[in-house]
Amino acid sequence: MDAALTHWINAAAGISPFLDKAMVGVSQIGVPLMVLAVVLQWWAKADRHHVRHAAVSAGLAFLLALAVNQFILLFVHRIRPYDAGVTHLLIAPSADWSFPSDHATASIAIVAAFAMQGLPRRTTALLVMALLICWSRIYIGTHYLTDIVGGAITGVLGAIMVRLAYRENSRLDKLVTRIL
Repeated sequence: MDAALTHWINAAAGISPFLDKAMVGVSQIGVPLMVLAVVLQWWAKADRHHVRHAAVSAGLAFLLALAVNQFILLFVHRIRPYDAGVTHLLIAPSADWSFPSDHATASIAIVAAFAMQGLPRRTTALLVMALLICWSRIYIGTHYLTDIVGGAITGVLGAIMVRLAYRENSRLDKLVTRIL
């Protein structure tokens, strides 16, 4: 079922040059744009301390979740769907394993961190970006659907771990705010 859904999403690849270029672009610059969006939150005018805490939480969740991915990759060696003949690849092949998706992990970690801070408008905007990034990774042929789901789970778990360890108005929060 995973291969069938992945193939179905990737089936449109190669039909529309405009859509192909758009999806490759989203895949390549989506996560950096999300990081930029988080960085720009530092200068938010409304509820400045809370939004800054959310931005730092998102950065920490991003890094922690990607570190967890590197640990997972030591044990899970899933070949890419293009190597298995499931997808048509639109970009250069990747040198690492397929599961979990770092793009999904990074983007969903950011979304989850903002969601846990109770910032619905920002969360919604970031979620739209993250879903587009996740979809693009399957569309361009570099990930299975379950790679995306696995990455999303890792991203949420990273955000939960940060939420438990890095509380707003704690001594650590005040120290981080002073340093930054």
